[in-house]
Amino acid sequence: MNWDVAHKVAAMEAVKAHRDLAIDRNGYVDVYGALLRAGMAGMARPMPRLFGMYAAPRDNGPAVLLNASLDIVAQRHTAAHELGHHRAGHGTSLDEELDRARTWGDGSWPDEEKVAEAFAAWFLMPPPAVQSALTQVGVNRPMVPEHAYRIARILGTSYAGTVTHLHRLRLLSRLQKTEWLRAKPASIKANLAGDTVPGKAHVHLIDTGTHGTTVRVDAGDLVVLSNTGARFESLPPALQRHEDAYGQISLGDASASGIAEVTDMFTGAASATVHFPGATGLLEFTLERQSPRVGIQSLWPA
Repeated sequence: MNWDVAHKVAAMEAVKAHRDLAIDRNGYVDVYGALLRAGMAGMARPMPRLFGMYAAPRDNGPAVLLNASLDIVAQRHTAAHELGHHRAGHGTSLDEELDRARTWGDGSWPDEEKVAEAFAAWFLMPPPAVQSALTQVGVNRPMVPEHAYRIARILGTSYAGTVTHLHRLRLLSRLQKTEWLRAKPASIKANLAGDTVPGKAHVHLIDTGTHGTTVRVDAGDLVVLSNTGARFESLPPALQRHEDAYGQISLGDASASGIAEVTDMFTGAASATVHFPGATGLLEFTLERQSPRVGIQSLWPA
């Protein structure tokens, strides 16, 4: 089976899964809620060289095991991948190496792995959700790598995976895909934040398209206003000025700055408001903490 066939099979199965598991195809996909509604047991624990595991019903499943050491984006993708095995009726699957090309020699994936991997992309990035993300970004199609990165943040997916899927959706040319995959996410994040972004922190750009949406963040992430004249009117107290975190300046709370950092004290969800010059009212959005899953109870939503 080649990748084109795998994607055709996976795309059809993802549509059925969205329907069966009551998934809104117009936005961010709650993959953990989907696993719960699929009747799958699950847990997450640190595993040095394992992405995840799917246990088939005949092996005391269905169940999924995730690597708690992965970041939230990699965990979400792995969870969707394992759900793909379940939906396709595959047997128990164990990904023993973080480098899958190394596991399968020259990168020629087994057919079942191709289908599960393609399913993860279509499940987490259904076309209506991609279109909604483009609308939020304010473009009809992505024009620069920063657009793909912002779509990835909105959908909770990786930059490389999003670029590849945008090409499959015919929203990027083959040349754009090749060039954008060469772009370093660190450089893209620096362009959006106006400065170097530490570690694996993500950048969430706030503009008028963010009004009424939910911005999913984790500790260390930066919330950045797109307009230099904009200012935070209200923020959860667990967010602080980006500069304060590194001891550069200390001039008050985050509302005085165009960049706020999410601290580890932030939990749950809270509202935020922003004033944009020329706007008739305040821009309002919700910040929601999304952290890597660990253990058993925390894997599933309450």
